[in-house]
Amino acid sequence: MIKRLLKKSAAMVSHTMAGMQRNETELLAIGALLSNQQLTINSGHLNDYEFKIFSQFGDDGIIQYLVRHIRIENKIFIEFGVEDYMESNTRFLMMNNNWSGFVMDGSAEAMESLQRQEWFWKYDLGCKAAFIDKDNVNMLLQETRFRNIGLLHIDIDGNDYHILETLDLSLLNPAILIMEYNSVLGPARAIVVPYDKVFNRTKAHYSNLYWGASLAAMNYIAGKKGYSLIGSNEAGNNAYFVRTDLLNEKVPPATIEKAYRESKYRESRNPDYSLSFVKGKKRLEMLKGLPVLNVLTGQPEVI
Repeated sequence: MIKRLLKKSAAMVSHTMAGMQRNETELLAIGALLSNQQLTINSGHLNDYEFKIFSQFGDDGIIQYLVRHIRIENKIFIEFGVEDYMESNTRFLMMNNNWSGFVMDGSAEAMESLQRQEWFWKYDLGCKAAFIDKDNVNMLLQETRFRNIGLLHIDIDGNDYHILETLDLSLLNPAILIMEYNSVLGPARAIVVPYDKVFNRTKAHYSNLYWGASLAAMNYIAGKKGYSLIGSNEAGNNAYFVRTDLLNEKVPPATIEKAYRESKYRESRNPDYSLSFVKGKKRLEMLKGLPVLNVLTGQPEVI
């Protein structure tokens, strides 16, 4: 009887895996069609090119548009904070465009899960479990030996600004830079949550909304690194920057006012960590009085 149950369980797992492979094949085919369809769109709005395959929102489409219209020296990406990489901004780029890459996440379990994926061996993808901070980030990236890469995406839910500020980009020299920003902080103030080496947004404030930097702050530090803001995804969580020397008529710079999007997803929490579904300006009210740093003046302020 036990043998029959084990055999049945194995059959069920095999059937499930086959179904997942079929679904991914279909997704990749749809993504390829959507990517090619961009050639028929004649719009000056970056968001009109959005579509989602493996990205959380419409970033797959934005990335396809950018790699088509920006001079890319090496088809290589680096992405921080990918969890198990099933939902990420570079997986479609890897699988559709055959880019090489390197991903990192603080969870060893997530990186082990990634390496067990049926498709992991098919692509030139390196991975490492590492909790990234200002002390180790440059060393971690030097270990990749990558130079003049196509895309760098930082998404670590808190210290993103501080990590970019610390990064030595002289060798990586990415063509495209994607930075997560906290739209709850609004478009006007150039502010960032103070650095904490072991920052955890859930522990920092029960609301789960006290993290990261405003778009104005991200624009400031990216500008100091030689990058120009070109827009954000429609969901209002990822800002796109392109190395200033690579801007062109298809990829022009954008103002903060034009690029900023107020996020609509309702991820706020109650003190017991249950979802509170607070939206709009009421989210910022939950953070009143919490400390931030004004990156333009270097002075501490409060929300």
